[in-house]
Amino acid sequence: MDMEARNQYLHALITEAGGYHLKGRKQKSNILDEYCRVSGQNRQYAIRKIKSGSYVKTLRIERGEEKKRVRPSVYDGSVIAFLIKIWNIFDNPAGVRMKEQIRSELSRLQTFGEITISSEMEGKLKKISASEIDRSLSAHKEKERIREKYKHKIHPLLYQKIPQKIGKDQDRFTIGTIQIDTVEHCGDKAQGVFIYTLSTTDIATSWWQGGALLTKGMQGAVMLLDALRTRYPFSWSEMHSDNGSEFINSHLYRYSVDEKIEFTRSRPYQKNDNFLVEQKNGRIVRRHIGYRRHDTLEEFAIINELCEWLSWYHNFFQPVQKLLRKERIGAKIKRTFDVPKTPYQRVMESEKIPDETKHILKVQYESLNPAELKRKIDKKRNELYLAYTAKSKRSIVEKKVASATKEKMPALIH
Repeated sequence: MDMEARNQYLHALITEAGGYHLKGRKQKSNILDEYCRVSGQNRQYAIRKIKSGSYVKTLRIERGEEKKRVRPSVYDGSVIAFLIKIWNIFDNPAGVRMKEQIRSELSRLQTFGEITISSEMEGKLKKISASEIDRSLSAHKEKERIREKYKHKIHPLLYQKIPQKIGKDQDRFTIGTIQIDTVEHCGDKAQGVFIYTLSTTDIATSWWQGGALLTKGMQGAVMLLDALRTRYPFSWSEMHSDNGSEFINSHLYRYSVDEKIEFTRSRPYQKNDNFLVEQKNGRIVRRHIGYRRHDTLEEFAIINELCEWLSWYHNFFQPVQKLLRKERIGAKIKRTFDVPKTPYQRVMESEKIPDETKHILKVQYESLNPAELKRKIDKKRNELYLAYTAKSKRSIVEKKVASATKEKMPALIH
């Protein structure tokens, strides 16, 4: 039973009974019992409905005997069309601001020919309230919000040119596939200018090279990458980076095209796509340089020298195990690794490396003393720490001097 049928039934019950308000308590109760049993409505709701007479008014409206009052709209579609145009011109303001803009700038817009309106329309627009502006534009704002929400996301052109490649699709056995990344040395605050370490590693051999950058500048990163590339005993066929601005830029893309190096990138927020260089960042860079803030030229020079000693020490004397395969056995994953070998040994075993290059590497290997290298690395780490502490002490002294000067300023002025 719909509402119209309920109202008709209630009206018939009360008419048949000869009125409701004139009846006694028991008769009223009988009428209510009958109505609630048939209609299924709440007893108290039925009492309020009868007392207010709303069911009679509803029936009159439904029969056409009484018309519902409709307040005439002053601000029709033509007014809303002009409001939308003004709203777009002034960069989507709220009703409170737009009201003042209409009053002060509407004549100017007519002078410049941006809007052509009649004097009647001008009067309507200047009288409109802020709340009415918000109500009139609510449907258009919702339409704009939905259009913006579901708009097709278009990445910059470079992101379309540089293809994504996930970790398992990268060639782990062909020499020349290089993963690159930067490590920030900003301490606990990534503000201002500080030093970065540019870290590069070959997937097949685990050969690592790194260097320091004073800033995250695009040209500086390309120049350092070119320098690090010359330190590799083999040519690069592919370089793979994350989506950082120091890599995804026109300078590096042009460099990859000129040097005929395939350039690929990781998926956003997926560190496993750059798995090996992320491992080297922790194993080499963070372990030896640490997490302190370095931002001076003295520290920059020390980090550069430290990276050079670390590359020799790692590439010639640090064995690395490579993952050959993974096999799931029940709830566990069994990983099979090859025999630990240094990057130098993997390069020497490769058939793609020329004999001349192997001879140069062998001579270099025989001239290196791992114990001496370790002492030089420890010495540079100590120098870096001393430079950091000296800088910190200078900073504390400068702050104290500045604070003392600030306290004396009022007395000097007086």
